[in-house]
Amino acid sequence: MKAIFVTSNENKLREAREILGIELESASLDLPEPQAVSVADVADQKARAARTALNDPPHPVLVEDSGLVFESWNGLPGALTKWFLLSVGNEGLLKMLAPYEDRSARAVCALAVALPNAPAQVFVGEVPGHIASSPRGESGFGWDPLFIPEMPGGVTYAELGARKHEDSHRARAFRAARSTLFRD
Repeated sequence: MKAIFVTSNENKLREAREILGIELESASLDLPEPQAVSVADVADQKARAARTALNDPPHPVLVEDSGLVFESWNGLPGALTKWFLLSVGNEGLLKMLAPYEDRSARAVCALAVALPNAPAQVFVGEVPGHIASSPRGESGFGWDPLFIPEMPGGVTYAELGARKHEDSHRARAFRAARSTLFRD
């Protein structure tokens, strides 16, 4: 099956291709960025806009949104994680989280799949964990050096390297979509 993944992030494209294992084209579109905390809402709105911008192609259009949810911040930064990182970076997030004793967090990914003549379907993958006291690890991107998934070893996504794809928030969302929409 052929699909178009709308992203300008080469790291996300690489991960998506590895996880899905299908022919995946990419498109970099300048879409409006909905302002919402929910990654599912943002992905859904962007998938519909992407399908229109691509002139309603005959194959699925995929749009992903992801973020960190700090439990002590009642859902923030969520879909706004990208903007937090652009403004203050990983170190700034750690400074802002410092006054809070609760460092529990969730890595959340929403994959919206817009098929021809159908509403978008949204698949959400979440991984519980917590935030490290300082950035750790050299691989990955974005906030990977901060997030420690609940698993043996207590390592960040950035320390996991390629093993991150085995059970990350993105892997869970993309696998849910694959099993539902991309049956061989």
